[in-house]
Amino acid sequence: MDELRYQNTRRTDLALEERETFEDDDVEIKGVVLEEDYDEDTDIKLTRVIIKDERGAKAMRKPIGTYITIEAPRISGSDEGYHKPVSNLVAAYLEELTNGVEGKHILVAGLGNRNLTADALGPQVIDNLFVTRQLIKEFGDEFAKRNRLEMMSAISPGVMGQTGMESSEILRGIIKETKPDMLVVIDALAARSVSRLNTTIQITDTGISPGAGVGNNRNALNKDSLGIDVIALGVPTVVDAQTIVDDRMENALRKKGFSEEEVYQFLNEMTDRDVENMFVTPKNIDDSIHRISYCISEAINSVFYKEPKFGKA
Repeated sequence: MDELRYQNTRRTDLALEERETFEDDDVEIKGVVLEEDYDEDTDIKLTRVIIKDERGAKAMRKPIGTYITIEAPRISGSDEGYHKPVSNLVAAYLEELTNGVEGKHILVAGLGNRNLTADALGPQVIDNLFVTRQLIKEFGDEFAKRNRLEMMSAISPGVMGQTGMESSEILRGIIKETKPDMLVVIDALAARSVSRLNTTIQITDTGISPGAGVGNNRNALNKDSLGIDVIALGVPTVVDAQTIVDDRMENALRKKGFSEEEVYQFLNEMTDRDVENMFVTPKNIDDSIHRISYCISEAINSVFYKEPKFGKA
């Protein structure tokens, strides 16, 4: 119990990592379904966590719904050929969780602070989107059908420190005025594992609580708060410093032969509250966010415009 209680204090926005806090990977969690797949050709791992009921939600500390994780180790690199299969997967899962976008108006919101690179994923995705709402409203449905366009609008609402308003307040106003059928939210996330920084994409139909992974909870964006279905897509860009320290200390103590109980007792006693408030991101974060945001925007564009012709990143 000490081990489980200790691990659950480590912050993460990923349902996959919450699932991994359970001691045995093959343990059955009531109300939770886990499906995994791995493509050797692309070195991409796919994980689907389905939380079916309140028992599962309580165990996982996540809302009921579907959480799809794409782990692509080379997505932040410069290999454009590797980005294509990742982009195709993101597009396919967006189509799945939205039940198709045909005939719908989808609002895409890029959350975050564009002046802070680790938090700029959402705004950078929005910058690369080919929005279509204005074209369809001006030229009509026949134009949209002829050019294979579906209706998409987009917004980067900024952060409270810039606007004085919650993202939820801004989005409620936009939704009331433009009446979209569904909201797709893009945001930077926090991970528990360093290896998942800038290599992992999570897509879920449960919405999102901005800032939850870094202990800065804002109002949740979901169907209950906004009145429409919300799909959330995120990439972990930061990990808390305490986790990095703990992982290194844990490995060292295990090599010295300390028992499980001794290791976790020591780590609990050594938790530093100052370090807990620090978050770390890789040094190549600028290039990573640029490439990942472009990959995601291409996926979204391909869903709303079936024959995209865009320049290279």
